Amino acid sequence: MRGQDTPALLETIAAAVQELVNTTQGEIAAVGFGIPSLIDRRSGTSVVAVNLPLTDIRFGALMAERLDLPVFVDNDGNVAALAEHRAGAARGVDHMVLIGLGTGIAGGLILNGELYRGWIGSGAELGHMVIDINGPPCQGNCPNHGCFEAMASGTALAREAQLFASVQPESALGHALRDGRELDGPLVTELAHDGDSAARDVIQLIGERLGVAIASYVNIFNPEMVVVGGGVMGAGEMLLEPARREVLKRALPPSRDNVSIVAAEFGHEAGMVGAAALALDGLAARQEQL
Repeated sequence: MRGQDTPALLETIAAAVQELVNTTQGEIAAVGFGIPSLIDRRSGTSVVAVNLPLTDIRFGALMAERLDLPVFVDNDGNVAALAEHRAGAARGVDHMVLIGLGTGIAGGLILNGELYRGWIGSGAELGHMVIDINGPPCQGNCPNHGCFEAMASGTALAREAQLFASVQPESALGHALRDGRELDGPLVTELAHDGDSAARDVIQLIGERLGVAIASYVNIFNPEMVVVGGGVMGAGEMLLEPARREVLKRALPPSRDNVSIVAAEFGHEAGMVGAAALALDGLAARQEQL
C-alpha cells in the first residue's frame, strides 16, 4: 500500500474488505480496522500516519459509507495490544506494553486491564520516543531524530545490514549485498540462524536498542509484561536476549526484576484479531447506549 495516494489507498482497503464480506458465510455485523495512524477518537479522524497517506481523513466514516456496515477504527498498535491481552501472550495480565517491530514501530498499552489511548486517542506512540538525541531522522511524516522507530524498526535493521555488509564483505551478509539481494529482516534473520557473524551482529545491535527503549517503558509504566511482535521478531531469542540484558543494566529495581519480556503469539495476525475485538467492543458499547 505504500506509494499509493490517498484515494487509491482507500479504494484498495475498501475493496479488500468488501471481498471478504462477499465471500464470508454468515452475517457480518461490523468491521474493525487497525491502521498505522494517530487517531482523534472525538471525530474518528486519522490525523496523520507516518508511513501512509492518511492525513486528516475521517477514515471510519468513509469506510462505513463504502461498506454499508458499522465501522470501528483504532491505531494498529492498540488493536495488536488488544489481541495479545484478550487471547495471546498477555492473557490475564493487567499491565502490559506491546511493541510491534515492522516497517515502523507500533505501540500499545494495557494499564489496569484496560487499553490506554490517551486524552483524544493518540497516545502510546511508543515508537517515537527518542533513544538517541543525535540519531538519524525518523521516517515518513515524523519530524523527530533518533526515535526508537528510526533506530530499531525493520527499516533500521535493513539500513544497519547494509553498513555491516559493506565493512564485512566476506561475510554471508556481504556476499548477499554483492549478489544484489535485498537485505531485509527475513534475509538477515535467515543468515543469522545459519551462523553468519555479521547478520548476528546486526540483530544484536537492534536487540540492544530495543532493550534501551524497553528499559524506559519499564521505568515509566512498571508493566508485568512486555510483548514484542512484528516481522522483525522472526529473529526470536537472538533479538530478545540482548534486549533483556540491556533492561537489566538500565532499568530500575524493583520494576526491572519483575517484568517478563516475551514474544507475541499472534504475529502478523495480531491486527486482524485485535480489530475483531475492537468491533465486538464497539457493538457492545452501542447496545449499552440504547
